[in-house]
Amino acid sequence: MSARRLAIRQPEQFALSASAKKEISNWVKKYPKGRQRSALIPALWIAQKDAGGWLPELALRELGDMLDMAYIRVYEVATFYTMFNLEPVGVHFVQMCGTTPCWLRGSDELKVMLERKIGPQRSISADGKLSWLEVECLGSCSNAPMVQISNADGDHYYEDLTAETLEAVLDDLAAGKKPPQGPKNGRFSSEPIGGAMALTTIGTAKRIKSLPNAAAKAKIVDHANDSKPKPAAKKKAAPKKAAAPKKAAAKKPQVIYTDGPTDGAPDDLKLIKGIGPKFEGDLNSKGIYYFRQIGAWKAADIKMVEELIDSIPGRIKRDEWVKQGKALAKGGKPRAMKKAKS
Repeated sequence: MSARRLAIRQPEQFALSASAKKEISNWVKKYPKGRQRSALIPALWIAQKDAGGWLPELALRELGDMLDMAYIRVYEVATFYTMFNLEPVGVHFVQMCGTTPCWLRGSDELKVMLERKIGPQRSISADGKLSWLEVECLGSCSNAPMVQISNADGDHYYEDLTAETLEAVLDDLAAGKKPPQGPKNGRFSSEPIGGAMALTTIGTAKRIKSLPNAAAKAKIVDHANDSKPKPAAKKKAAPKKAAAPKKAAAKKPQVIYTDGPTDGAPDDLKLIKGIGPKFEGDLNSKGIYYFRQIGAWKAADIKMVEELIDSIPGRIKRDEWVKQGKALAKGGKPRAMKKAKS
């Protein structure tokens, strides 16, 4: 990068405005105590805007005092970044992109026009309204060639330019007008010139019908007029869904349930293989206390009980709870006891 130096001619007086100082102070507050130097770059940017688009030496010194920095440290940053102008610029500062995409699309013609209209780079027009500089990529390659024009209103992009359209923009700015920003060739953003050429349904019907395997009676809608606004279709009220019939409450088989231990003390259901303390408590909570109740279960009863006590499907049948219940109800011994004897 070529050496960048402060302008030879400097104003005799300069001071940051109160609003600029307040804005810089807000940036300083973003950093921990003793780290106020971290706010230097945004402070330089604010000072540049406040000074009319460039950085006088007095502005750099004032920032050094505000941020408790040696002046040379402020100069080092200001001279390193090309976003900071070290010499006066016009009211409207034109930054013309000369990087490859813009060059391929005609930025040389823009440069010739700017030299004719304003003068060499870094010079200011006689009325003080315009100045220009060739810069590197500004990130709008799909709309090349383009320029960024900075003024009191901000930084604005003008794209898809020719020497004629850019000159018209500059004439408007110099006359105090505000020409619209963006592309100057009829595009809205960066879509193809003439409109979208892909992902569009225009002409779909004709193309589909020409396919060798197109269905003869297929209903095809051509959206050629989709861009035209259409009256909003009235929404039909959705038919009310018929209420689902309520499921009849499952009847509790009398052989399973009781209101409580009605036939003496409840049986020790844990004597049935596969029933532990948890299952016994679950069964009791559902009104099942006796071996005779379990011994009388049918297939439907087993299914219902498995759902009620969150048992593994098939467990009651596999462990033969019904068979054990019948035997224990008749005074038989638990299977575990029989195995122990054998």
